[in-house]
This record gives sequence, C-alpha cells and structure tokens, in this order.
Amino acid sequence: MAKTCLIEKNKRKPKFEVRTYNRCQLCGRPRGYLRKFGMCRICFRMLALQGKVPGVIKSSW
Repeated sequence: MAKTCLIEKNKRKPKFEVRTYNRCQLCGRPRGYLRKFGMCRICFRMLALQGKVPGVIKSSW
C-alpha cells in the first residue's frame, strides 16, 4: 500500500514547477536517484547484480 501511495504522489503535478524532483521508476524512492539510469541506488544495485542493466559490470582492483 505504501508503494502505491509513493507512485501516485509522483504523478501529481506540484503547486509550483520548481518543486518537481526525480523518483525511482521502480520503487518511487526520492533519495539516491541516478539520473543516467532513472532509478534509485538500491534498485540499480539489485538489477546490476542480476545482469539486467546492460554495460554495467562489478569493478574489482
């Protein structure tokens, strides 16, 4: 129920255009957003480890 509330909150038009901010497309999280991928860091890490984000590999040194 909480996820649907967050997603609906993102769809609402803000009172002022300056107040718009990015949310994760998958979970609706407003913090830790990666613009290049359009999702939060948590969802990005989960999908990258599963190999579902093309061009992303785990670094090691």
